[in-house]
Amino acid sequence: MFTDTRQQRGHVLMRLMMFTVMISSMNALMFNVVLPQISKEFQLTLAQASWLSSAYTLIYAFGTVTYGKLADRFQLKSLLTFGLTLFAAGSLVGLLSHTFAFALLGRCLQSAGAAAIPAIALIIPVRYFAPEQRGSAISMSAVGVALGSALAPVISAIVVSFANWRWLFLPSLLMLALLPLYRKYLEHELKGTPRTFDWLGGSLLAISVALLLFGVTDQTWWCLIAGLVVLLLFVVRIRTAKDPFIQPGLFQNKPYAITLTLAFLIAGIGVSLYFLTPILFAEVYHLDSNWIGFAMVPAAIASSILGRKGGKLADLKGNTYLLTVASGSILACFVLLSILTGVSPLWISLFLVFGNVGQSFLQIAMSNSVSRVLTKDQVGVGMGLFSMTSFIAQGVASGVYGLVVAHGLAVNGDPLHADSAISLFSNIYLVLAALHIGILLFCRRHFRIWGSGSIETAVNQKQGLA
Repeated sequence: MFTDTRQQRGHVLMRLMMFTVMISSMNALMFNVVLPQISKEFQLTLAQASWLSSAYTLIYAFGTVTYGKLADRFQLKSLLTFGLTLFAAGSLVGLLSHTFAFALLGRCLQSAGAAAIPAIALIIPVRYFAPEQRGSAISMSAVGVALGSALAPVISAIVVSFANWRWLFLPSLLMLALLPLYRKYLEHELKGTPRTFDWLGGSLLAISVALLLFGVTDQTWWCLIAGLVVLLLFVVRIRTAKDPFIQPGLFQNKPYAITLTLAFLIAGIGVSLYFLTPILFAEVYHLDSNWIGFAMVPAAIASSILGRKGGKLADLKGNTYLLTVASGSILACFVLLSILTGVSPLWISLFLVFGNVGQSFLQIAMSNSVSRVLTKDQVGVGMGLFSMTSFIAQGVASGVYGLVVAHGLAVNGDPLHADSAISLFSNIYLVLAALHIGILLFCRRHFRIWGSGSIETAVNQKQGLA
């Protein structure tokens, strides 16, 4: 199945995907820098202007599992053609927009198209690479994310320094140039008899995700309750529908369910590096947005350089080894940030290198592990749901971090710091370090990874397959 020719195609496709993921990641982050400028131009509150980011995240989160579901039914080249074309159309609408409504429409179209990218970026390694080579392939997407994160604040600062913020939509049009190459190298896949698409189940999942994210980020209890009710209806739907949006058997795959839970926790903790750090630089060090962007660049560059190394480590020494290295790096980052918050921002920028590289390695290890516990008919929706879970975790965690920072800590329990702002961030990072230790203990209990060569080996042992 995994012939040399097929894997050669896979290497070309993953190089293309690395560039595609970079543009997509950059596009998702660039507008965060100009939200104050947009709110001023259209006379909006900052909360209203932030819909350019919030709507993008909501559509993106649900879209990943939808494209994953469709990948089990349609050709990857057809899905990617549709996604990239829709992404480019949204970029064009945003570039030509003269009202906030049209700018928002452009962002929504962009997100609906870009959602194809993370799902397909995880499916290609599964379909084109043998299990022992997937880590290196998956790492190329992680490199793309890191490069996009590094370039986003720099590109945004450069563009708005001499042109209108609408020109931030322009770089995304570059993805259209990749379409002929994708269509050339993506193979024609044999598909079975088309099955009906469960639009009701998909709609219930989308509504529940939106309500839950709104409930957390906007502190609206009725949204949380409504989101849980709709989620319950979704569970009922997939258990009763003839061909449900997500097969219940996917969640009965215990290794997958456990790994999905770990992925949620890891993504929720990891997003603190990208959400809390700019606030730390602004509140404690009083840096402006341009300097904050540059202070975060070294960590992103380190992740992009070392990302391929993480994939190769997973292939050579197993996901357990990579998970151990990643966890040590992240713990070092959080402990150093907790103890030394308030020192020079240059040191904070250096500590972030450990955190970003560790988080990148963790994502590679988790993606690689998920790909190995799914059956062939579960790969599309399974990998899409894995991506969606990470995005939901990031959205929920960002809302929680925002609440904690906004309200502060009621009691200053940190004897090392007298300044309240420093103490606040020091305590947050200390709690995150403790939570990450808890994740490691969870892994040890359920996968016995300290005594096995890899997570998937332990999974097979639990199932009686090894």
